[in-house]
Amino acid sequence: MAAAAAAAVIIELDPSHEGAGRVIDNIVRLERRIFPKHESLARSIHDELKRRNSGLIYMASSAAGSGGDGDEVVGYAMYTCPTSLCASITKLAVKESCRRQGHGEALLAAAVERCRRRKVQRVSLHVDPARTASVALYTKAGFQVDATVVGYYAPHRDAYRMYMDL
Repeated sequence: MAAAAAAAVIIELDPSHEGAGRVIDNIVRLERRIFPKHESLARSIHDELKRRNSGLIYMASSAAGSGGDGDEVVGYAMYTCPTSLCASITKLAVKESCRRQGHGEALLAAAVERCRRRKVQRVSLHVDPARTASVALYTKAGFQVDATVVGYYAPHRDAYRMYMDL
């Protein structure tokens, strides 16, 4: 698992970089495949990236057979630090064919580390309890369930609010 994650590299997205548009397009495609339409940031990702104190990191891997397009986006994480005390991880996703290889764990650790560098005291996130692999990943990383938020995603679809103190 760690070897696959080590072969990939985590990059902080710089929206002004000339290749950023291609990366954002790849992330939008992943968003649409992974998340239901009402949870997807596909339509609002550009606005999210303009928000102050937010960031997006992504994992790129030189894909065999990528047709010379360069690196393939295999996962990404978005986070925001609205105050000096607390931060939120707003998205974490890994391409389905690249899961269970350590990519999600590496992205989560990198996002938490970026929040730690900003001297944030607590990082929180929301996760659907039915996404057991995600809940296990967050728990393994040290997040704890704080509360169940009823109807967070939709009526009859709750979320765990999880946190980690830094």
